[in-house]
Amino acid sequence: MKHILFISLISLFMSSCTNKSPVADPETKETKPTTTSSKAQLKTTKKTLVPQDKVNMDLLTWNIQLKDGMVKIKLRPDLAPNHVKRIQALTQQKFYDGLKFHRVINGFMAQTGDPTGTGRSGSSLGEIDAEFSKVPFERGVVGMARAQDPNSANSQFFIMFKAAPSLNNNYTVIGEVLKGMEFVDKIKKGAGPGGGVTDPDTMIKATLSKS
Repeated sequence: MKHILFISLISLFMSSCTNKSPVADPETKETKPTTTSSKAQLKTTKKTLVPQDKVNMDLLTWNIQLKDGMVKIKLRPDLAPNHVKRIQALTQQKFYDGLKFHRVINGFMAQTGDPTGTGRSGSSLGEIDAEFSKVPFERGVVGMARAQDPNSANSQFFIMFKAAPSLNNNYTVIGEVLKGMEFVDKIKKGAGPGGGVTDPDTMIKATLSKS
């Protein structure tokens, strides 16, 4: 399915499904990793990827090489097996290699996973139903970005700089940073409340390993 992924508010979705501007939370002043676009408007990548049937329990460490160093993420199939399967499938296809951190909000989160680098796309695989859990969105937690529909995650994800309780039970947690959070902190930040980045940093390479 096609996606337009960017930051907006959960509780104050705008009535027009074509509005692409981030909406601030009136209490926290944060913006959220969601979209407000209709499925008819969503874009897709040209790659055709084959999803895997089950989680590979031997490959639950997700290694993301950034410009400043390696980030190791512990994937959590116990919380979100379908999302972890998606991450594993895309990583094995080298889908994430070279993708940009297109939206990075200082003190909130860094978002990536769009092959066009615009925040408006995803993989050619289908949308994933939500797998919300009780795990809170704290520093180092990794979650899946989605559209206004909770069951619309695809390939984009975000890494938290700081805790954001307003995301709890509204987004799917897929893992947590085990090592290299200091390198995540160095990802180039965006400007303004939307966090759009000019000349953004990239994921140089993403791989899976046992540890």
